[in-house]
Amino acid sequence: MKNKFLLVIGILFALVACDPTDFGDVNVDPRQVKEAPTPTLLTYALQKMPYIAFNSPDRNESVLETNYLNFYAQYLSEGPYPGGSLYSTRNLAWSDWYTGPLYNLQTIIDYNNEDNALAQGYGSKNNQLAVARILKAYFFWFLTDVYGDIPYSEALKGNEVLTPAYDSQESIYNDLFNELTEAQAQISESEDAITGDILFDGDMTMWKKFANTTRLFMSLRLIKRDPAKAQAEFTAAINAGVLAEGENITYQFIGGDPNNWNPWYEDYNNDNRNDYAISNTLGDFMLLNNDPRVFVYGENLNGQIKTLPYGSNQAKNIPGAYSRVGSSLQADNTEAPIFTYAQVLFVKAEAAQRGWAIPEEARTAQQLYEDAIEASWQFWGVYDATQYATFIADPDIAYSAANGLERIITQKWVHQYLNGFEAWTDWRRTGYPALTPAHDATQTGGIPRRMGYPSAAKALNEAGYNAAIARQGADTNFTRIWWDVQ
Repeated sequence: MKNKFLLVIGILFALVACDPTDFGDVNVDPRQVKEAPTPTLLTYALQKMPYIAFNSPDRNESVLETNYLNFYAQYLSEGPYPGGSLYSTRNLAWSDWYTGPLYNLQTIIDYNNEDNALAQGYGSKNNQLAVARILKAYFFWFLTDVYGDIPYSEALKGNEVLTPAYDSQESIYNDLFNELTEAQAQISESEDAITGDILFDGDMTMWKKFANTTRLFMSLRLIKRDPAKAQAEFTAAINAGVLAEGENITYQFIGGDPNNWNPWYEDYNNDNRNDYAISNTLGDFMLLNNDPRVFVYGENLNGQIKTLPYGSNQAKNIPGAYSRVGSSLQADNTEAPIFTYAQVLFVKAEAAQRGWAIPEEARTAQQLYEDAIEASWQFWGVYDATQYATFIADPDIAYSAANGLERIITQKWVHQYLNGFEAWTDWRRTGYPALTPAHDATQTGGIPRRMGYPSAAKALNEAGYNAAIARQGADTNFTRIWWDVQ
């Protein structure tokens, strides 16, 4: 008994003699990085860019999956497990956008403003700040166009603001225009370029063009809501410098690297999934018009492209029966288009069709439209002068004043394959291309016009959520966001 008593006393003495809250590094995982320098933060943010402009499933980070946008734009159909193409995805989390790329970009900004050592030696302060601001605007632009009103001005403040207000989309757009304008002006080509830049390898001139091209695309969102501001922002973006002939912005995936290879390769070849094929909406339209791009977009099955009916709830096996995404687009090391010169020409063609004066542009809407198609064929590697001349002369393709807008947006839709975000946005603001909702849709209301807020949004931030609903409308897939005017 005496020995047991002494043992207890010894244990108590040991506990009192040390700080019971201090266990040194016993519980610290040496594999986890607490702080990262700005190049690492930038690289990570850039790795998430393709999910905006090259929509795909992401089997490792399902909350970043954006393939549903390809269903809204009717680029793809589902085979064995119809669901997303029937609009079954009603709410989608946004947490990984905020805690991932957006948080990293805000950290780059904070580190530079604080003169933190983790920002030193990785490019000039001005250039680091400018690129982080531009990319932050780009990601927020995507989120607000998908959801509408979202946490913005009070977001990314950590424990300082746990329930950030939902800003109106109008105020977000106004600030994004300002951010892009100021940030591209902040770039200095004479100062040290940024490091960690896997998109432009530190080419600061291209970062300016990226910012201005983003602003150009944003301007057309306002066509119905605020035509005067739309035209002013459009003109300012052109004057500041957008993509020129021969310039395309693409993201290079790294073949053989599971952390950086093409998500479509992951889906088809590594996971052996065969859920998706080119839809009959797009594919049949292209086949009818002898469009050679269809053999890039879809899998060549013995010299044929076999399209999969869109919007059916009948399960179908795809391999060998229907054309999956084209082989080059599902390669592990493919280049994903972010912005292309062809898109810029389609934007200019629309502006000209609407009667806008375009700085230093002598081409008519028809000429811009035809040049946009030519640039698209060149981008996708199918250009043949004779075949192209026949194509643009086809009565179903040829431009006329009566059908100008429809032809421009429809051919823009064809060009932007797998960029469901842009195509869906064009459809929402113009009504083109003419799309028929899924026949067996799981909800009525047509093609969704927004994504519902995350399922936990109200529980986590009731005041912000309720204010957004009161201002914007019901939290459904068919409530129109601010610029989506009927």
